Amino acid sequence: MAVCARLCGVGPARGCRRRQQRRGPAETAAADSEPDTDPEEERIEAGSAPSSGTGGGPCAGPSPSPPRCSLLELPPELLVEIFASLPGTDLPSLAQVCTKFRRILHTDTIWRRRCREEYGVCENLRKLEITGVSCRDVYAKRINPRVKSGRFVRILPDYEHMGYRDVYTCLLHRYRHILGLWQPDIGPYGGLLNVVVDGLFIIGWMYLPPHDPHVDDPMRFKPLFRVHLMERKSATVECMYGHKGPHNGHIQIVKKDEFSTKCNQTDHHRMSGGRQEEFRTWLREEWGRTLEDIFHEHMQELILMKFIYTSQYDNCLTYRRIYLPPSHPDDLIKPGLFKGTYGSHGLEIVMLSFHGRCARGTKITGDPNIPAGQQTVEIDLRHRIQLPDVENLRNFNELSRLVLEVREQVRQEQQQQQDGEGPAPSQEPLSARGPPGAPAEEGGDPRGGAAAAEQPAQSGQGQPFVLPVGVSSRNEDYPRTCRMCFYGTGLIAGHGFTSPERTPGVFVLFDEDRFGFVWLELKSFSLYSRVQATFRNADAPSPQAFEEMLKNIQSLTS
Repeated sequence: MAVCARLCGVGPARGCRRRQQRRGPAETAAADSEPDTDPEEERIEAGSAPSSGTGGGPCAGPSPSPPRCSLLELPPELLVEIFASLPGTDLPSLAQVCTKFRRILHTDTIWRRRCREEYGVCENLRKLEITGVSCRDVYAKRINPRVKSGRFVRILPDYEHMGYRDVYTCLLHRYRHILGLWQPDIGPYGGLLNVVVDGLFIIGWMYLPPHDPHVDDPMRFKPLFRVHLMERKSATVECMYGHKGPHNGHIQIVKKDEFSTKCNQTDHHRMSGGRQEEFRTWLREEWGRTLEDIFHEHMQELILMKFIYTSQYDNCLTYRRIYLPPSHPDDLIKPGLFKGTYGSHGLEIVMLSFHGRCARGTKITGDPNIPAGQQTVEIDLRHRIQLPDVENLRNFNELSRLVLEVREQVRQEQQQQQDGEGPAPSQEPLSARGPPGAPAEEGGDPRGGAAAAEQPAQSGQGQPFVLPVGVSSRNEDYPRTCRMCFYGTGLIAGHGFTSPERTPGVFVLFDEDRFGFVWLELKSFSLYSRVQATFRNADAPSPQAFEEMLKNIQSLTS
């Protein structure tokens, strides 16, 4: 401790300034006459001194110790560089060491670097310009609107008198816990919210799938709220919902990995044309069409039901944190978020994750039948299916026969495992062969799904794929070649998630960014395409934390 205290120039070894001021002349002289090191330090320093003199003989006397350098003696510009490399959370403690440190920590360069390295803020406060906005627009709110010549109130942040320390302490650090991916609690519909640092704002972007059925189009997004500094020490929360611009809102961090938002001016969400105009506007944004363009009566009912259900929240929502799935080199493809077609429900967001010998697709957005948080598909990577040639594949009965054979095989293996006498599950791909009991083709790959995927990938050739006659698809522009297929099950249920059951199907891997699923019982096909977006602050701290997150979001809708 004495060594550390001398390095900073404070502490018991050299005497605290306050303690010296309280001492009299005699006490001060006695304190100065005391040795500057304790016996333990002298022993260590003596042991580290050279033990031999010139010519290899014994040392005549102890060599002089190197001069000590106090951190306080370093030039200010060097201290600025040192402090700027420390985490921002450590700087307040450093400011309590002495007056000199506290004064140096007021240097804006230090906090600008922390804002850039920890939160990605690259904007220069001194060079921000308001383009396309007149001075009257900047001061758009009158203090008294009844007085024609009344003063205006500035509605944009006063960056001229704001420092990076204010941005870091009052905005970024204070709201750091809400950064990342979240799922709003909107009943069965769910959603995907990404809270990011955008310039000098913290913005919550709601990610929306592209319009049905264009699954390969990029994601759409709209802002729900934003946080920024209007004044030096005060962060402002604004609701961005509606079509009348930002207005007063509130954010409350309920507990770890959960926060809620509230709009304090819900009248900004209303439109002059009433609910009919609000519905038509929502329909164009959500579906990219009008109600007259949708001829399917059941689809019209589902759309109207979703509008009534979601609009009642008025952006007063509770959000729960979600993580991106961890990846492993042996995974079949890179896990992540995908957009998928779900018949009359439109496009929905699904998270694909790998769990040993199986893969799961968890709904991030849902519908009244299968709500958000449920596992929509589960793929058994131990049972690969070799599809027949194209002509036989067009026959739905042939594909159904293959899948049902695998289902029976899986059922027998599960029964044997329960009885305690089950051998290792078979991983031999089932091909288009004769009746059950006929000998299978030789050469089945005994390895897992990821290893088996190397064969078509290395050869550069894919297997021809076509949907059987009678299988419906929202998107007819699906790939005509695939890498491989696996047995899987899909979750189906009645309205309100009644009578849920898992039915057999086929998982079809097309490439790194697309896969499909054939729902045998529904005679329908879902096409999935990867969400091409980069998300910060979305990685799970551990595989156990990701598994726990999946259980939590599933339990909310079970």
